[in-house]
Amino acid sequence: MTTTSHETITGSLDGRSADWADIVTATHTYALGLDSRKPDLALSAFSSDAVWDATPVGLARYSGHAEILDFFQRDAAQMADQYHAITNHRIVFDGADAAHGTNYVLAEGHTTSGGAIKAAALNEDTYVRTADGWRISSRVITPLIPPQMEGFEA
Repeated sequence: MTTTSHETITGSLDGRSADWADIVTATHTYALGLDSRKPDLALSAFSSDAVWDATPVGLARYSGHAEILDFFQRDAAQMADQYHAITNHRIVFDGADAAHGTNYVLAEGHTTSGGAIKAAALNEDTYVRTADGWRISSRVITPLIPPQMEGFEA
């Protein structure tokens, strides 16, 4: 069988379009939770043993729901407004219940102390199918351009 360039880039989607949509929904749920300052909603996009690693953009690495939720709660308390646009999903299925991929995130916002953030980054993700659907099992956030994190202390 000949592999097309589309299959080379995205992996075969034969029968996987519902899985693809569920993974993209998880990434968008994360953004909506952050932007609406609902930490529990953002956390619902992650598996219970997930890792969220933003050390490449100057933040920290958190493991497991408790640590990730703590960061999301501090973020919600510190941000007056923010938005995350997540796009350009690339997902490769590694098996029936595992996948990995990338997506871009553009984020801007203002802290409650008057500072501003602006970032364009690459999310490098792994995904796992759980009893509740596909979830992010790890996310590493790497800047595409130098981030501006004025006044962000979370």
